[in-house]
Parts: sequence; structure tokens; C-alpha cells
Amino acid sequence: MFCDQVNFGMSRRDFFGKFAMGIGGFALMQLLQRQASAAAPVALPGADLPFRGILQQPHFAPKAKRIIYLFMAGGPSQHDLFDYKPLLNQMNGQDLPASVRGGQRLTGQSAHQARFPLAGSIFNFAQHGQSRAWVSDLMPHTARMVDELCFIRSMHTEHINHDPAITFFQTGHQLPGRPSMGSWLSYGLGSANENLPGFVVLISKDRIDQPLYSRLWGNGFLPSTHQGVQFRAGGDPVLFLQSPDGISHSSRRKFLDRLAELNAHQAAEVGDSEIVSRIAQYEMAYRMQTSVPEVMDVSGESAATYELYGEDAKEPGTFAANCLLARRLAERDVRFIQLYHPGWDQHLTLPKKLRRQTTDVDRGCYGLITDLKQCGLLDDTLVVWGGEFGRTNYSQGKLTATDYGRDHHPRCFTVWLAGGGVKPGYIHGATDEFGYNIAENPVSVHDLQATLLHLLGVDHTRLTYRSQGRDFRLTDVHGETVKHILT
Repeated sequence: MFCDQVNFGMSRRDFFGKFAMGIGGFALMQLLQRQASAAAPVALPGADLPFRGILQQPHFAPKAKRIIYLFMAGGPSQHDLFDYKPLLNQMNGQDLPASVRGGQRLTGQSAHQARFPLAGSIFNFAQHGQSRAWVSDLMPHTARMVDELCFIRSMHTEHINHDPAITFFQTGHQLPGRPSMGSWLSYGLGSANENLPGFVVLISKDRIDQPLYSRLWGNGFLPSTHQGVQFRAGGDPVLFLQSPDGISHSSRRKFLDRLAELNAHQAAEVGDSEIVSRIAQYEMAYRMQTSVPEVMDVSGESAATYELYGEDAKEPGTFAANCLLARRLAERDVRFIQLYHPGWDQHLTLPKKLRRQTTDVDRGCYGLITDLKQCGLLDDTLVVWGGEFGRTNYSQGKLTATDYGRDHHPRCFTVWLAGGGVKPGYIHGATDEFGYNIAENPVSVHDLQATLLHLLGVDHTRLTYRSQGRDFRLTDVHGETVKHILT
């Protein structure tokens, strides 16, 4: 982005020489930089996007150009969705063997239970597609597309509570303050669309079971131009974007030109990169006044499209509607599209609550993958589905023939990926027969993050930012690319 390219070691005279034309000079510099980039030879196949991040171009040929991350906040139960364990049904109600638990720490919600009765799923499982992947009857639409999906059944994380676990998945560290994954990609690769943010966030409405904080899509110590921008359902998708009543488009343009000159003057005086970020953000907001209403206007979508995503897609703010918007944003080359769907924290009455959640997302996920494939976008769009951890194989609270709950379980859980350079119809990793520990090919959170960056052409060890005297990266000092899942 522009703020990464400014040399703040330049003199005051040089600065005003570059910015004498205010916002016009800013636009001219961007244009000249794009022309220079276009004239330069392309060293890598697939590096044809107007990369304007700190990397200028990827470290190696990317398989994907963008990511759509479907984050199921709360921890979906792998035992009731994708990781079929018939032994749990056979031993239903019996105690979890101490040798299997191995002294693992538990949350305060089930640590003081007198016993830990194994809970088999009440839902029916079947194998589907050529991959013969197991999927429960809660996800009939997902079952139809298993041969497009790459399941990782051996995910594990370090954290057992929601806030540090979600923060770890989104930023690579359990404590708040680090940049989110979308911000790292924006910083590294820049934006491929001048009129839309490189990082957009969509949150399913009416799911208040668990709070989601804006720091999860924050820029941390990176320049603020790289923070995620939340698009909301309703008449004003981006807050404070539209001009006040009585302010015309031309008046707004003149106002921003003068404001940019004042900000440029202040930047020259104090040398603060955030001031230049502010100039870029005001300009982006001005362009978004036209681009955001256009992308949010789904009135031109066909009846066949709504048939694909389901009736929920007609209701703004639902998960299905957000999936449709994600496809529209992908068409416009938004680099990182983050969808959050809270409500997966089922400690009690899991069967009832899980049915609600899967009804929300199953059809929308199928519609998104199918739509991307029909539009020719799936090959270079990487879709990720999963939560911050899994659920226990034993029941939290009372176990009955029709009801049970499950506590948090960080030792093993399932995520799936599709498109963008991952093997379709592939299953990676496995858990033991109790579904409590990983049996083969463990994948850590940092491993997954390293793999996602790799698929966009980024070496996770070389995308760094110096802050407070040390170099930081998304994967800290960890992470290995999971090469077995790559095409």
C-alpha cells in the first residue's frame, strides 16, 4: 500500500515537492507506480495482479489470489459433523478412560464433574462421494460436495478458552494487539481493487451467543490502512461512509483535497506514518461511496442463484446472504473476505443448538463453493471453514438418550478447505478411536496459517514487520507448510 512506500527520511522540501499537488499528486504517484510495475517483466507465473504491498510481488507463484474464511466461532462439534467414531456409540455412557485423557486440563465448566461419560452422536453418519468422507445428516448439502473439499481432521491448538483461542487463530498469538491474518496479507500483497478494501469482514446477524471484537480483524502494529472493514446488513453497510446531508460529491472532493494537503503538511512536520495512512483511508472512503453500494446491491442476482444459496440468502445479514456477498467481493478481487458465524458453543442441549447452527450454514457453504466453481473462481479462491477448537467426546452435564453437551476440546478437531491449490476430495490426518487425541499427521494453528500464506505465494518466514525492536510475523517462530494437502 502507499503508506509502505513513503520514505519518511526525506527532507521537508522533498516531501512538499512530491505532494505539492495535494491528493492529485498522490493519485499521480500511484498511477506512475502502476505503469512502472506494468512495464517491468513478470518474473513469476500467476503474478499478474497489481501487487502494491511491501512485497511488490509474491515470493513464489501463488495458487490462490484471495481467501474466503468462514469462521465458526464457538467450536463446532467434530464428533457430530465430520469425525465419525462408532466406538463412542458402542461405549455410550461409560467413563472416558484415564489413559486416553492423559491428565489433560479441562475448563472450569466440566473440570469438577464426578465422571466423564462418553457421548456417542445421536446423528446418523454416512460416507459420501469418491473420497468416501464421513458427514453426518446435519450437513446434507456439504455431503453433496465432499469431493471438492479437503478435510483436516488433525487440527490442534494450544488454547482451551474462547477468547485466546479465537485470537490465536486470527492473529497467530493469544494476546490482543497483533495484526490479523487479513491485515498481514494486505500489508504483504496490497489490494487488487482500488475501490474496495483489501480486507472485508461480514458477521451473521442475530447470533449474540458469543461476542466478537473488532480487534480480531484489527491491524495491530501494522499501518491502519490494513485493518479489516466491516460491511453491515441494512441501509448503511459501512458506518460514516456517506457524506452528510447538504454535502455534494464535488464539495466532498474539494474538502478531501484540502484535508490531504493539511495532513501532508503535518506528516512532513512530525514524520508519522499513520498520517499518510489517514490520507489513503480518506481517499478509499471517497471511492467506496460508489463501490460499496454497487457490491451490496444484489437485486440483479438471478433466481437460479437464490435457489443455489437458499431462501435465507434473500435476508440481508444471514450467513447465506453473506456467502453471496463473499462471491461478489471475490469477483471484485478483494484479497481477504472474513465471514464470522457465532453460536457454536454448545455446552448443554447440543443436539437442538447444533441443528440451528448447521441449518444456518450448510446450504450457504454449498452455494458458495458451487457458485465459485460455476463462475470460474474456485481455482484461485481459497475457502476455509472451521472454528477455534473442537468439542469433547464426553458429555458435559447430564447425558440422556436424546440430549447431551460437550465442553471445549483443543487436542483435535476438524476444518475443511476448498479451491485455491488444495487437494479436492482429500482427507488429511486422523484421530484415535475415541476421537480424543491425534493419531497421525497433526496440524497446528501456525501450520495452517503458514499453509494459507503459502497458497497465496507468501513465505511465512519472510513476511515480517519490525515493531518495538524486534521482527514479528503471523506465525511467530513456528509453522510448517502442510505440503500433503497441496495440489
